[in-house]
Amino acid sequence: MFDKRKKRVNARGKSGEDLAVKYLETHGYRVLDRNYTTDIGEVDIFATDEKTLIAVEVKSRLSLEYGTPAEAVGHGKVKKISQITSQYIKQFRLFDVPVRFDVIEVYLQDKTVNHIQNAFYGYLNCR
Repeated sequence: MFDKRKKRVNARGKSGEDLAVKYLETHGYRVLDRNYTTDIGEVDIFATDEKTLIAVEVKSRLSLEYGTPAEAVGHGKVKKISQITSQYIKQFRLFDVPVRFDVIEVYLQDKTVNHIQNAFYGYLNCR
């Protein structure tokens, strides 16, 4: 029973990420990586507008029963995304590139996207 639920949730997440990538590309962004994973966790999308490295967290929802998708990005997730982004910057030597943290909300019922730029600032003192 739990395996079926996990597969549905994973399929929804992938569907939301696919919509987010399509949105970004049609709005002039270049997607650099999807599902960039380290020992800390994963960042859904790294993209660029050719000036800025953008770490994107994608949150998908079928309804607002449990709040907006962006409300699901809490303190712990912000810290993880910041730490993983730091590792990404080190790996690809992007030391002089400005960084931005965005959240893309995907509403799966009507396939709409809400792009929240500068949704949060990097977590301070993350190592």
